[in-house]
Order: sequence, then structure tokens, then C-alpha cells
Amino acid sequence: MFTAQMVILLRFKDGLLILATTLELYLLMYPIRRKRLAKGAGVFYSMPFGTGKMPVFLVWILAVLLLVSSGITYRVLASRLKLVVDTPVELPVPLSAFPKKIGQWIGKDVPIPQNIQNVAGNDAFLNRLFMSNISNDWANVYIAYTAHPRTMLGHRPQICYVAGGWVHDSTEQTDETSSAGREFSCLLHRFHRPAPETEGMVVLNFYIVNGRLTSDEKVFSGVGWRTPNIDGNPARYVTQVQISSVVENSVRSAARDIAELVLDYFPDENGKVRAVEYVELSSDVKK
Repeated sequence: MFTAQMVILLRFKDGLLILATTLELYLLMYPIRRKRLAKGAGVFYSMPFGTGKMPVFLVWILAVLLLVSSGITYRVLASRLKLVVDTPVELPVPLSAFPKKIGQWIGKDVPIPQNIQNVAGNDAFLNRLFMSNISNDWANVYIAYTAHPRTMLGHRPQICYVAGGWVHDSTEQTDETSSAGREFSCLLHRFHRPAPETEGMVVLNFYIVNGRLTSDEKVFSGVGWRTPNIDGNPARYVTQVQISSVVENSVRSAARDIAELVLDYFPDENGKVRAVEYVELSSDVKK
């Protein structure tokens, strides 16, 4: 795998090669002081090389070869960089190890179609339906992780649910408190199916950006977040959490119960993953 330093050195080398070729062609083709440069060019053309003189066409051939080789080098480098960027970054503890029983909630994994996974472009995700064992409440928990933050831009409920046929009614910012007493900001969205259906949906979502909770997508929308994660660093990331149900109380209750556990599975601000300390991975989970 190419490191960031190697990529920079190779690009610098290519740049010098192209610059040298350009300067050489400039001196040959576009003399500023025609008399001096014409005389200099004549001397250059007539310079002996070994047993004879170097023809002008040979200079052009060498220049073209230099340009072609630079282009080939760039293409090879770009293809390898694309391979690095397209390779998913693995978390120290996979999301499949996330507990299926959390307090009153019992979870069951819900598969996501491959075409939707391709559009989302996440490095890891979890889609699990949690049912309460003390009431009829349920909440679907979707967790999406990417170490290439730019891929998360635009993937939010107001866009994805509408694309799925839902009608967006409202979005409001609200606060919740986790089971450990941590207050965090989140967004509460309301949707409904178009007539003649009457189904409604409430979605609560928030983000984890390098270990910090936020409800603001602008936090990771800057230019600095669009650069590729060449080193494959799992601690440079964005995670989105979406909790949906037909009842607002269900999504709020689930958010309070799972928020701290979700944080455990991702690097904190110091790059530490707390779940490593207490999760024992079975052979099935590691696959």
C-alpha cells in the first residue's frame, strides 16, 4: 500500500520531469530573443554526439517519449491510489459484534440490498430491528461507518427517505441524554407515505465524527474532509446513526439506551476503541 509520503514524492518526480521537458521545448520552439536563441539553437543542432550529429527529429522523439512515460507513470499511480481508496477500512471490532440484547431491546439483523449498499459506499454498516420485551415498541437502528468522510455527504434522512417514496413533513433539532448522562444533539425527522397510504415514520439521527457526537453535517463537509484516506486510518471517520419507528417515544428510548454502546465501537478522540477491552470475537463474527 502506498503511503502519503510516497505518493507525494512520485508526483513531485513526475512534475520535475514534465517541467524539464516543457522548458526544453520552449527553448527550441519559442525563442524570445530570436537572434541569440536562433544562433544557440543552431550550435545545439550541430553539436557532435559520438560519431555524428543529433537530428532535430530525434530531440522531438525524446521529448515525446518523456511525456508518454510521465503519462504512463501517472496512470499507474492513479490506478493504485484508486485501489487503496476503494478498499474498505476495517474497524478494530466489527459492527456485527454489536450486542443484540440491550436492556429491554432484543435485536435481529435486517439485510440491506446490495444495490443500496453500493450507493451508500460505507466501509461498514449495521441494520438491526430491535423489539421491546416489555411493550409493543420497536425501533430500527441503522449505523453506517466510513473512513472516507466525503462519501457520507448527502446521505441523510431528508434525501434518502424521499428517494424511497416517503414525503418529508418536518425536521427539528432536539437533545437527548444517554444512559450514562451524556447530553447530545440530534435531529428528529417526520415522514409519511403519499395517499392513499397513511403510514408515518419518525427518524432520529446523529453523527459521530472522530469520536465526537454532532447533529451538524457541516462539521465534515469542508475541503479537508474530501481528501482520500490513503493510510487507511480507521480513526479518521464519520459514522451516522439513524433510529426509526412509527412512534417518537420509541426512537428516543432506543437512542438513550444505545448511544453509549455505539460510541464504544468507534475510535474516540484519542483513537481508542473501548469495545476492544470487553468484546470477545467468535470465529463467525471475525469473518
